[in-house]
Amino acid sequence: MKPQMLTTWSFGPTGNDAAMPSLLEGGHALNAVVQAATVIEADPTIDSVGVGGLPDADGNVSLDACIMTDPNRCGAVMYVQHFANPTQIARKVMEETIHVTLAGEGAEAFADSLGFPRSQILTAEAKAVWERWRKDPNNIDRDKYRGWLPPINVEELRGVDVKTRPHAAEPLHDTVTILARDVKGQLAGACTTSGMAFKVPGRVGDSPIVGQGLYVDQEAGAAGATGTGEIISGVCGSFLIVELMRRGAKPVEAIRETLERIQKRFSLHQEHQVAFVAMSKAGDWASGALRPGFRHTITDEIGSRVEEPTMVLIQD
Repeated sequence: MKPQMLTTWSFGPTGNDAAMPSLLEGGHALNAVVQAATVIEADPTIDSVGVGGLPDADGNVSLDACIMTDPNRCGAVMYVQHFANPTQIARKVMEETIHVTLAGEGAEAFADSLGFPRSQILTAEAKAVWERWRKDPNNIDRDKYRGWLPPINVEELRGVDVKTRPHAAEPLHDTVTILARDVKGQLAGACTTSGMAFKVPGRVGDSPIVGQGLYVDQEAGAAGATGTGEIISGVCGSFLIVELMRRGAKPVEAIRETLERIQKRFSLHQEHQVAFVAMSKAGDWASGALRPGFRHTITDEIGSRVEEPTMVLIQD
């Protein structure tokens, strides 16, 4: 079987290109998604994941991640503030404990016990973006727990002037989800994020929650999400897509039905964006988004290509 990787957003090649050689040589899909996620988490120019992730309303960065290969084989960590690679820690939760999820100080103590190095994950560039946000007149005198709204289109921050960003050539992005299929047909997925920029401190979105930001079942397929976490959580988006594929839907059909359910059940605003990637056991794949603006990265023996989504539900 031909191995392949499917990743959210245009920065996907950063991780996929690092992991694909081992996958082509017969490596396991799980190792590939962890390696890809680790490379992306270590890149400070990607400011929605790992080092360089944008902070919460108080100026503190917190990271979330999960890993999965089957319903009985998954792990997650959330609200990690002193470790740059939450995906690796999530894998150890899966492999070394009887639990699925560890959070906050408990997750960090677990990482300490395994020798993971602590590091500073708030970069000067991310802090500068936060300071500009704090000085924005639109945020003055707003109660951070009730009154303020996140930037337009949430983690992708399309509402922020590109000229004020530390890396003007590349728009700020969103949660990264990586799906892989190896030469034996085994599937794996990883989902990692620094969460919604300028979020209420303590907020955890869909990304580290099994069935919401990521779901993998060797009997049915794999799916992952990116975008407005509160909306994805409300429909258990990734789980729903995999279940639809289990019942015979193609990946693009499952994504479309899930997005249609979101459109029907939520009062959507312009700043809301949701996108999914999905891969079947047979290797068929697709991506889809609620609105224009999302792109995916597909990597196989030919190389990596950044492409527009297979389908977009709402044409703005």
